[in-house]
Amino acid sequence: MSLRPRSGEHVPSPTAQIARASNPDGTTAMWVRDRLEGLWCDEDFADWYPRDGRPGLSPAQLATVCVLQFLLGRSDRQAAEAVRCRIDFKYSMAMELDDPGFHHSVLGDFRDRPTEDGRADRLVDLALVRLKEAGLVRERTTQRTGCTHVLAAVRDLTRLELVTEAVRAALEEVAGTFPHLLDGLIDEDWGLRYGRPVRLGKNHTRPMTRILATGDDGVRLLEHIHRHGAHRTSGPRVQVLRQVMVQNHHRDAAGRRRWRTAEKEGGPGLPPSSRAVDSPDDASARYARHGHIISWKGFAAHLTETCDPDGPNVITDVVTTAATTHDSQILPGIHTRLARRRLLPAEHLVDAGCTSLPHLEQAARQHQVAVSGPLETNPTRQHHRGEGFARDDFHIDYDKQQVTCAQGQVSAGWHGPSPTSSPTADTPTPRRPTAFQDYLDQHKIPRLKSWRTLGT
Repeated sequence: MSLRPRSGEHVPSPTAQIARASNPDGTTAMWVRDRLEGLWCDEDFADWYPRDGRPGLSPAQLATVCVLQFLLGRSDRQAAEAVRCRIDFKYSMAMELDDPGFHHSVLGDFRDRPTEDGRADRLVDLALVRLKEAGLVRERTTQRTGCTHVLAAVRDLTRLELVTEAVRAALEEVAGTFPHLLDGLIDEDWGLRYGRPVRLGKNHTRPMTRILATGDDGVRLLEHIHRHGAHRTSGPRVQVLRQVMVQNHHRDAAGRRRWRTAEKEGGPGLPPSSRAVDSPDDASARYARHGHIISWKGFAAHLTETCDPDGPNVITDVVTTAATTHDSQILPGIHTRLARRRLLPAEHLVDAGCTSLPHLEQAARQHQVAVSGPLETNPTRQHHRGEGFARDDFHIDYDKQQVTCAQGQVSAGWHGPSPTSSPTADTPTPRRPTAFQDYLDQHKIPRLKSWRTLGT
């Protein structure tokens, strides 16, 4: 499918005449055409399609339909029906009255294209330029940033189900790429355990027997793949199996494989949720928990929009992160992108996670933005009981760079308003590898250097 750009298209006269007669005050779809001349043109999508092939539908029209679909809360079927039947939609996309439109499945296929190579960000930049030219958004107003959780399209799995599903996913991948590797490895027991998706539940029978059997199968499969040299060309699901095996199993002092348990239970510990794989179907999804009520597996979407009372609310920045990413880590990036788009606010309303002194100082110093929001409360038991010392009990002398506590003791050092306790905390001293690690590195054998490499 190729692109045939339509430059300088105009609304056909019959479409414009009937649309204005039936909607003299205009509609949302008509305002997009009248005030913005469309959010995009076909030339903006030139690098999305090859130069040869059957001509495809106008990407500018499809993108406009997606925007109207979001604004009006329509499904794909309803949006395609509106393009076919509603005159204001035809007016917005400069279509003839007898244009039959397109099948609703085209919208789903089109939305897959912006997910590649940062295309969505470039479309947002182009749309904001046109909105800024139309006077609907401007710099140095008031903006706010909020966060919402995005659920991953995966099942909730117990740890045993996760290991079993990881083995099954790796078998599926090997069977599709190197089926001859499974000869001599798969028997009837493997077929019974991994022939279909596993659903064991929390109170399954013989848990330790299943743990040992699944762990042995995972080790055998990885060793079999490595023995035949297929690990060099193995796909992502085999790599996920390796990570899942490491995060759920360990070797004791005698070299025997054991099931990992939490440190508070006397075990070797489990990886943090920011590094642990929760599903072989989406290795980037992470488990997060806010308080005692909200918990999910997936991602977090941070949206920034204008909230000036004299104008419409316009989204100026969107960033999606892992569910375990703290809100404070995304604030500098938001300001950098808004500065590139020349849409920095004068006042930025944020949640409590972004109102620490380092973020307030950095935003004011680098971008002249006043960050406003609620301060984080003190969750400690001493604070609730009224015991111990609070922040107000310490006197800070910025001129002398000294801090005096409630008992009159003066600090010996000064590191300033830094998010770390020391200026060199961001660059820790690297540890000297052990002899065995040196051996693995010299022979170029992959090894797990730390929990931080999980999920990367």
